[in-house]
Amino acid sequence: MRTSPTTTQYPGNVLRVATYNIHKGVRGVGPKKRLEIHNLVLGIEALDADFVFLQEVRRMNRAAARHFPDTKIGWPKAPQAEYLAPDGYEVAYRTNAVTRDGEHGNALLSRWPMGDIGHHDVSDHRFEQRGLLHVPLNWNGTPVHAIVAHFGLIHASRVRQSQRLGQFIADSVPKDEPLIVAGDFNDWGDRLDSLMAHCGLERGLVRGDPPARFNTFPSRMPLFSMDRIYMRGFRCLSTSVPRGASWARMSDHLPLVAELELE
Repeated sequence: MRTSPTTTQYPGNVLRVATYNIHKGVRGVGPKKRLEIHNLVLGIEALDADFVFLQEVRRMNRAAARHFPDTKIGWPKAPQAEYLAPDGYEVAYRTNAVTRDGEHGNALLSRWPMGDIGHHDVSDHRFEQRGLLHVPLNWNGTPVHAIVAHFGLIHASRVRQSQRLGQFIADSVPKDEPLIVAGDFNDWGDRLDSLMAHCGLERGLVRGDPPARFNTFPSRMPLFSMDRIYMRGFRCLSTSVPRGASWARMSDHLPLVAELELE
């Protein structure tokens, strides 16, 4: 197992993390549907993050593979998480939802060594299958826990899922070890921060920065701050959202990036 990261332009005491809902690597519907997974490879590499938290990632889907034949620019043979990982990154993936033609779930890409990968089901009803991907990591000799989350579309579901997240943290993450929970929280009404505070988590923002600066959805005209980074044991040095036509094209979400430092 590799014990040191690839070189970056960031100081060794700064942990750079990103979260990104990749919309299964496909945009559009019907005959205008297009494959974006190959562009996402370049996008994720450009984020230059130590940890990349991904949602709506496919391991396989028969219908998509038929729609985009297996050519150089077609549906990749490798599972999406592995295909997207830059050279030298380790990959963790677990399925959340099983569909008629395949499945999709959460993934974590990491420059740093991973421990045992865990998955916790937080589905609130049978129409939305949701889960938490938990990965312990070794960053610069410090144990850090990463949880990739994708909450439900209904506020009442998100309330219950935040409660289950809190119980999972209490049961599975040592109290004295740093923790990052990131993903797509579908929090249209911006009501989740207080619930996450009950889990011992603080939103990854620099004090005084308005959350609206970091809206990520929809990508072409971002109005909602649906993608979040929550933390314990860190302070946030900066937060940013990559913008532009290329990012708007690749997914219906924009990525969110934060630079963190241990408290």
